Amino acid sequence: MSSTRIDADTLRRLPKAVLHDHLDGGLRPATVVELAASVGHTLPTTDPDELAAWYFDAANSGDLVRYIATFEHTLAVMQNREGLLRTAEEYVLDLAADGVLYGEVRYAPELNTNGELTLAEVVETVQEGLAAGMAKAAAAGTPVQVRTLLCGMRMFDRVAEAADLAVAFRDAGVVGFDIAGAEDGFPPADHLAAFEHLRRESVPFTIHAGEAHGLPSIHQALQVCGAQRIGHGVRITEDIVDGKLGRLAGWVRDRRIALEMCPTSNLQTGAATSIAEHPITALKDLGFRVTLNTDNRLVSGTTMTREMSLLVEEAGWTIEDLRTVTVNALKSAFIPYDERKALIEDVVLPGYASAL
Repeated sequence: MSSTRIDADTLRRLPKAVLHDHLDGGLRPATVVELAASVGHTLPTTDPDELAAWYFDAANSGDLVRYIATFEHTLAVMQNREGLLRTAEEYVLDLAADGVLYGEVRYAPELNTNGELTLAEVVETVQEGLAAGMAKAAAAGTPVQVRTLLCGMRMFDRVAEAADLAVAFRDAGVVGFDIAGAEDGFPPADHLAAFEHLRRESVPFTIHAGEAHGLPSIHQALQVCGAQRIGHGVRITEDIVDGKLGRLAGWVRDRRIALEMCPTSNLQTGAATSIAEHPITALKDLGFRVTLNTDNRLVSGTTMTREMSLLVEEAGWTIEDLRTVTVNALKSAFIPYDERKALIEDVVLPGYASAL
């Protein structure tokens, strides 16, 4: 099937997997409005449609720091049990409605402790909400598995605590770790002790790198800190000249290190100039293990179906290409091999075969 014949209904039905999606960047606009009213937080607007447009416009600045600043309003409504339970449950239901069969949701617990909850209570509450969402999705005939990555904020001093939480909750739905926040000026190696602790405890982790900062951040994330995946990683192309891979790019490709690529988000932060020229297509064609992700569905005004549609319409992707990135994501998911294999063989491959 050529890209021109992939209709919207087909795209929605395709099995999808997302590895890079932030909980606090994916709330429903109406939920933000309702929860803000309940906690007395002032929003730019109380009209859900206008709020969604405000988020997209505010994040569309070409600057990662300003993009991150838009999270003020979502985080404000995620400081108590009610807010976390609701947003976590709705997160799962929204993925299920988008055809996602497996998702890894990430968030930084330290950003949810301005109210009544401790770090551990934040994690317990989010897991409770995710479980409720998965139960409802399964009952509705749209099952989805959602696992959690805990984040430390790289510009603050609580990364080690977040790593400890990931270890403590690794048998309760938390499958990995990440550091998030402003990349430039806050290198991954600043938190080397936390990553060494995670490696000793056999907890996998990914690191945001190669978006606002270039090749040195990717090198540190992999060769110094030992990341198993890279969040974004679009600037790995700086180590590729006329199709010839440099040593770092070769390392990433040859060792099948997944790149968690987020096209719309990258346009908003200035890490890419257009969907048509986004590095994900060239890297896919060069054999890198690229994966397709949403990053922040509210902030970027997107879904997995929309990201797929943009690549089909503007970069000429086919169903085979979409199948490739979906399989790539599951191959690099932080769940056991037998679970990954079953999802690929029992759900993804049959789902795509029926669409061809």
